[in-house]
Amino acid sequence: MALDIGPIGALIEPLGDLTFEEAYDIFAEEVRAAEEADVIVIETMTDLYETKAAVLAAKENSDKPVYVTMTFEANHRTFTGTAIASMALTLEGLGVDGIGFNCSLGPAELVPMVKELYTLTNLPIVLKPNAGLPDPVTNMYNVSPGDFAATIAGLLPYGVQFVGGCCGTSPAYIQAVTEIVRKWENGEITLTAEEQAEFDALTEKRNNRPLGICSAQKAVYLDEPRVIGERINPTGKKMFQQALRDQDMDYILNQAIAQVEAGADVLDVNVGLPGVDEKKMMCRVIKALQAVVDVPLQIDSNDPEVLAAALRIYNGKPIVNSVNGEEKSRRNILPLVKQYGAAVVGLTLDENGIADKAAGRFAVAEKIVNSAAAIGIDKKNLLIDCLTLTASAEQAAVAETLEAVRMVKDRLGLPGVLGVSNISFGLPYRELVNTTFLTLALQNGLMMPIMNPNSDAMMGVIRAFKLLMNYDKNAIAYTAAYQNYTPETKANAGAVTIASAKDDPAEQQIRRDLGDEAAKLYLAVVRGLASEGEQLTGKLLGEMDSMALVNRVLIPALDTVGAGFEKGRIYLPQLILSASVVQGAFGLIKEHIAVSGAESVSKGKVILATVKGDIHDIGKNIVKVLLENYGFTVIDLGRDVEISAVVDAAREHRVKLVGLSALMTTTLGSMEQTIAALKEAELPCQVVVGGAVLTPEYAMQIGADYYAKDAKETVDVARKVFGA
Repeated sequence: MALDIGPIGALIEPLGDLTFEEAYDIFAEEVRAAEEADVIVIETMTDLYETKAAVLAAKENSDKPVYVTMTFEANHRTFTGTAIASMALTLEGLGVDGIGFNCSLGPAELVPMVKELYTLTNLPIVLKPNAGLPDPVTNMYNVSPGDFAATIAGLLPYGVQFVGGCCGTSPAYIQAVTEIVRKWENGEITLTAEEQAEFDALTEKRNNRPLGICSAQKAVYLDEPRVIGERINPTGKKMFQQALRDQDMDYILNQAIAQVEAGADVLDVNVGLPGVDEKKMMCRVIKALQAVVDVPLQIDSNDPEVLAAALRIYNGKPIVNSVNGEEKSRRNILPLVKQYGAAVVGLTLDENGIADKAAGRFAVAEKIVNSAAAIGIDKKNLLIDCLTLTASAEQAAVAETLEAVRMVKDRLGLPGVLGVSNISFGLPYRELVNTTFLTLALQNGLMMPIMNPNSDAMMGVIRAFKLLMNYDKNAIAYTAAYQNYTPETKANAGAVTIASAKDDPAEQQIRRDLGDEAAKLYLAVVRGLASEGEQLTGKLLGEMDSMALVNRVLIPALDTVGAGFEKGRIYLPQLILSASVVQGAFGLIKEHIAVSGAESVSKGKVILATVKGDIHDIGKNIVKVLLENYGFTVIDLGRDVEISAVVDAAREHRVKLVGLSALMTTTLGSMEQTIAALKEAELPCQVVVGGAVLTPEYAMQIGADYYAKDAKETVDVARKVFGA
């Protein structure tokens, strides 16, 4: 017997108000209530963070096998933006017994996703597709049992060990799949030469995948040198130290954004400073960083309590920096790495300090590797830092460090990590020393330099090395960075901007028309910087008209973010975060309006409801968040709403727009009846509908005025209806 666990139905911060530990407690209660279950199945998950809470609850409150399936869209991401690689890295690290897919799509659409997942994990793959897509009119799905099973037959070689069906399937589908599996097991199904070639190629990729880490939205694999940004660290940085004391999150977040825009693949996060509660600050900074940047993080602390707290709330698979060769360090740190499935940096020092010679440092590296292996940490989760000593004080040690990096690469097969800038302390023209040492270290096997990505010279070394060593195929990245390089533009050479509005035409126009402060507010919205957004709004309210602030700064900023969302460059968390910045700004503007007597900032009232018989409301809740943050007043009637309640509310509030949601084909009739009742009451409102089972054609057929495929499209409809 299996315990089946699904989503809670509420959004976890920063998307919503539910905390990670509150989600954990809900799942733990379910697990403890089903002691008689033989296995735990966590399915239909779309948020990796919620999934992690469920997995931890299952593993910490039972000893039963745990299988997890998430629900992906056609773009190979969940609707919160979780990537398949992020699911694989995170859940394999947490020690689940199988992972895969269920719901949302039919078997044909899942074929490339199953093959992708096969290359990313050795875990058994679980596959439970829908029977294709539903016809809202007939409630029938468009894939027959035979076609369903035939498609699955082609996926059985790719690690698929558990097969079933989700929406639209029936005993006939399971029977057809059972027959196909039996034939496969009996050798009655064989691969063609072309199929075998594809399988062999993907298997080779699977067997040779390198160390990987991830955020929820982005995985980084050590298939080429990767840059760890060093700037979120108080050592030698007075302004950063003050930001920690003042709890100035905007300063810290801007440091992160600047490093990512400059090309950092990973960000080191160190908040250890006397007088600062390191554990509390580390957790706060990690949550804030993961809301505004999508790169993985390296959690940098030597305090096991800090590491344990940070690893628990991290969304994805991080690096732990670090463990060393001391027995106490290995005993305290490595079990945490194992428990939370992280990667870890091993420092080549022990009770005797740092060895003078490369052989001594290599011996410490071996000791760390053996200790990790003894508790079941995969070698692919280890990196070794052979330690950069200052050349001005220990000049002879430089060559030993480089030799140790080479030994670790050649004899242990492990990637090297080094804090590059340590080499030049106390020397003039530090950048020259740093770039030369970086070049030498890369040639000797360094794969993850910890460095300042805002240094154009340092990033230039990285890009040139990748080009010359054939990592950068066809010089694509190098050309993109330097195609406009001239001696006159040397100061800006190589500044590759990603996910940034820094050179956005809208931001430049705002700067010309309204000034630098308005442009800064625009960027604060685009980057999701709530505190900075509120501060700038308060300042600008004393300088410009409130509605001009809304219409010429805040809404254009949201439109920029929305365009990125629609094009798949950013995902739901970033969209909601930017919208929340605007919500905070609107709060200040409303207070200003109440005092000054200016016109209302509200763009109009909208009613939202999940129709009678349908208890799914997470999609509706996301629509509510975005509508409110675009300036609309939302009257949320909740879920499973009576038809008469929708009509009464529309009449009472005299709304111009009603939004109806349905997730199940069985409740589409209720949606149609609700629309008919609104029309029959002759209320002056229009209706927008949405939900996974709806199509634009069916929406028009049941009398809706608009169909919205997602929350952003609902906002577009509202703006059209209200002329906002």
